[in-house]
Amino acid sequence: MGKEPLICTPLVGSDEEAIDRELTAIVPKEPDLIEWRVDFFSGIADVGRVVELGRAIKAKAGVVPIIFTRRSTREGGNPITLDEDQVFDMYAAACRSGCMDLFDYELSVEERYFKRAVSLARETGVRLIASFHDFQETPSADALVAKFVAMEKAGADIAKIAVMPKELRDVLTLLEATLTARNTISLPIISMSMGAYGSLSRLFGWVFGSSVSFAVGEKSSAPGQIPIEQLNAVVDILKRALKGA
Repeated sequence: MGKEPLICTPLVGSDEEAIDRELTAIVPKEPDLIEWRVDFFSGIADVGRVVELGRAIKAKAGVVPIIFTRRSTREGGNPITLDEDQVFDMYAAACRSGCMDLFDYELSVEERYFKRAVSLARETGVRLIASFHDFQETPSADALVAKFVAMEKAGADIAKIAVMPKELRDVLTLLEATLTARNTISLPIISMSMGAYGSLSRLFGWVFGSSVSFAVGEKSSAPGQIPIEQLNAVVDILKRALKGA
């Protein structure tokens, strides 16, 4: 994925005006990626409105790649009125419109939907991020590595896992799984531990193999995200410290 870690900031506005305000605040901070969390958008049921806003986001973001994401309630997202067929139709319209560079689709969906997502990625050239989120706990390192492997086997372009630590040791579990997976699968990996303890993984998880860290541009989309300015400062310090390694 080139430079690592890439810094991604979320868009979580509920309408066009809110998202435009977010972009006005975020774009000058020069993130490497912007993730549109469409499950926060009040107009999500109107595919035409979603595509139109996606094009506006792309135009204002300029060269910054856009990730299109619907996070389900089972993995920490906002409730929406769409069923999975309607969600997929929205994904397909957004990807085919040319306004998205990557899309995030949860591995926990029914297999038939994920297979359709793989086909959509091949058809449109939009890269598919397979994701898994556990807001309750941190599974074992072996279980997390197995999940990364499953994402590769399922046909994803990028593998993403986010988990919740109950103690500091859980952050080590996530980092261990990331390091192992980096040497096990060929896909770029995105991993993070969430919450206060998990903020540590956002600062230096890239050292263990996570390609992307999510930071606050204006508003956070998950617990433990750090303002982009602070994250950039810490990454710069660590990179200089590691030059001789």
